[in-house]
Amino acid sequence: MVDAAGRLLLVANAGGHLTQLVRLAPRLPSFDRPPVWVTSETAQSRSILEGQDVVWVPEVAPRDLANVLRCLPHAAKLARQRPAMAVSTGSGVALGFLPLLAATGVPTHYVESATRVEGPSLTGRLLRWSPRVRVYSQHRHWSDDRWRYPGSVFEGFESAVREPAPPSIRRAVVTVGTLEYPFERMVRKVAAILPPDAEVTWQVGPAQVGDLPIDARRTVPSAELAEAIAGADLVIAHAGTGSALAAFEAGHCPVLIPRERAHGEHVDDHQQQTASYLDRLDLAVVRSVDELTLADLHDAAGRRVVLAGAPRALTLV
Repeated sequence: MVDAAGRLLLVANAGGHLTQLVRLAPRLPSFDRPPVWVTSETAQSRSILEGQDVVWVPEVAPRDLANVLRCLPHAAKLARQRPAMAVSTGSGVALGFLPLLAATGVPTHYVESATRVEGPSLTGRLLRWSPRVRVYSQHRHWSDDRWRYPGSVFEGFESAVREPAPPSIRRAVVTVGTLEYPFERMVRKVAAILPPDAEVTWQVGPAQVGDLPIDARRTVPSAELAEAIAGADLVIAHAGTGSALAAFEAGHCPVLIPRERAHGEHVDDHQQQTASYLDRLDLAVVRSVDELTLADLHDAAGRRVVLAGAPRALTLV
C-alpha cells in the first residue's frame, strides 16, 4: 500500500473522469509530497499515470453497488494513514471513498464532471447528502450556495480559424473513449464518409466492426493517442469530456457525436448536454450519427481551438 500520510488523494474512475482530474490537478493546492492517485487499472490509466503513486481499486461501472462496496477496504486503509485532502471528479468510485474519508476527518471535495451541464449526476446527488463532503459544479449556471463553482476544465479555450486550412483530410483520429458501451453506429458512419485515402487511427472500444476495411483497435495507449491527435488534421469523437479536452489541447475543433441511451450507447443522454454546451461555445462541430456529412468534417478541419490564458487555481472551500 502506498503511504498516503499528509498527501493529496486524487480519486476518479478511469476514462473521462480521470482525464478531467489530471487536467485539474495542477490547479489544486500543493503539498510537500506528490499526490496519490486512486483509480482502476486500465490501459488508459496505466499510460497517463506512469511514474505516479497509484492505488489500484476495482473498476466501478454505472450503478455498480458491488464494486462500490469493494472499494471500502481500500478507503479505510488510506483513511488510517491520514491524508491531507481528498478530491474526486467521480463517478462511482467516489461513493466508495469520499463519505468514509470525510467521516474520518479528511477534508473531502467532490467536483462534478463537466459533462453534467444541467445538474448533478446520480453520484453527485448521493454525495450531496453525505456529511462533510463538499460538492462543486463546473458550470456557473447551476451552481448555488451548496454546489459552489470552483472553475472548469473548459476555462480558457476559444475558437479560431485555422489558417491555412488543410486542403484535404490526410490524417484523422476517430475515438469512442474508454466506455464499455459499444458505439458501433458512429464508427460505421464515419468509416462510410471519411476520404478513403486518409490515414486514420481508429479507437473503437467494444464495437463489432471486423467487417469494415479499417485498422480497428479496441484501445490505444494514451501517449500514442495523444501523438496521433497532435499530428492529425481532424479529430472525430464521442461527446465525452476526455476526448474533447484531448482535441482542444492539441488545437483541434473536434467533430463530437453524442451517444444515445435509446441505442444502448450509455446509461443516459448527458453527452447530448455536453455536446450542446460545447457547440454553444463554438468549440466543436456537433452532429448526431444520422446528420453527419463529409462537409461537417471539412468544417471542423478548417477551425482550431486555442487556449487564451492560463486557467486560475481551483477554488475549494
